[in-house]
Amino acid sequence: MEVCYNANTIAGHPDVHSPVTTLTKENAPAFYEPDVQILTSGGLRIPVHASILVSASPVLENIIDRPRKHRSTEKVIPILGVPCGAVSSFIGFLYTSRCTEEEMEKYGIHLLALSHVYSVPQLKQRCTKGLGERLTIDNVVDVLQLARLCDAPDLYLRCMKLAASRFKAVEKTEGWKFLQDHDPWLELQILQFMDEAESRIKRTRRRRQEQGLYLQLSEAMECLEHICTEGCTSVGPYEVGPTKNRGPCSKFSTCQGLQLLIRHFATCKKRVNGGCLRCKRMWQLLRLHSSVCEQSDSCRVPLCRQFKLKAQLEKKGDDGRWRLLVKKVVSAKTISSLSQQKRKRMEESRGTVGDYSIRSFKL
Repeated sequence: MEVCYNANTIAGHPDVHSPVTTLTKENAPAFYEPDVQILTSGGLRIPVHASILVSASPVLENIIDRPRKHRSTEKVIPILGVPCGAVSSFIGFLYTSRCTEEEMEKYGIHLLALSHVYSVPQLKQRCTKGLGERLTIDNVVDVLQLARLCDAPDLYLRCMKLAASRFKAVEKTEGWKFLQDHDPWLELQILQFMDEAESRIKRTRRRRQEQGLYLQLSEAMECLEHICTEGCTSVGPYEVGPTKNRGPCSKFSTCQGLQLLIRHFATCKKRVNGGCLRCKRMWQLLRLHSSVCEQSDSCRVPLCRQFKLKAQLEKKGDDGRWRLLVKKVVSAKTISSLSQQKRKRMEESRGTVGDYSIRSFKL
């Protein structure tokens, strides 16, 4: 036999609906009739089933199991401080594990507070997601305060990011003015978050610039080996010699600058006295190549073996900053090589898929 409890609207509150549940005597005889009443701030009493509340909330379970001073058959649990509709939506979620978009739009903040107070994690997760999707400049400060009180870190972080990115607009809202007057500690946390976010952006930008420099140096090392081994458009090994028919290489922009630097280095008269900055740069590139080269015995780059021998004899002169530079250049070279291999595999896989798709058509 199936019994359905369905009180559509509660008397005196036409906009507040009572929870609806359909149960069977065979499955849950204790749920046959409501045995607890929820009392709201507006004096509304919502009849509910104690077993449903116990199964959904450990806090409500403790309240229901708590010994009462007066032995009466009526059990009343007050849920105060929020609108009657929010309490009704909360109880409805305990019954159905569902919350409509309309309820989230209207009572999302209150439902998050209730889910935290009464330990209903599913509703708390739903409210965190729903409120995060509805964040605006006007409500971000209020939601931020609630997220901190209700221990909702995902929502808290989302509010912080919005407040930091749109701070000029946020500081003009009434919520921010209220925050300055009543919660200076949270105001300080927001300002610290903004400062840390700006510092992270600067560190990331600086790291990218450094990585770009290391990649350029790594590419220069490759071009130097290429020029000294195969030759490029205007500079090459003495036994090979450049030819007019030779075309530019794949990294010609770097190769061209390096060829100009080599030609200047070969003819400069100031480098003997150490007064030429361009020649100093060339010496540094040759030294850097020697530090990263693993085939010094067969290497065709000038002075490679001499720099290695000098570094072995003068270990004290090889300072930590230079070793760090060499390590970074080698790391950049490895990352560049891996990325090129990955890009090549992806291009080959695309070509394979394209060929297969063409062959699958009958022409």
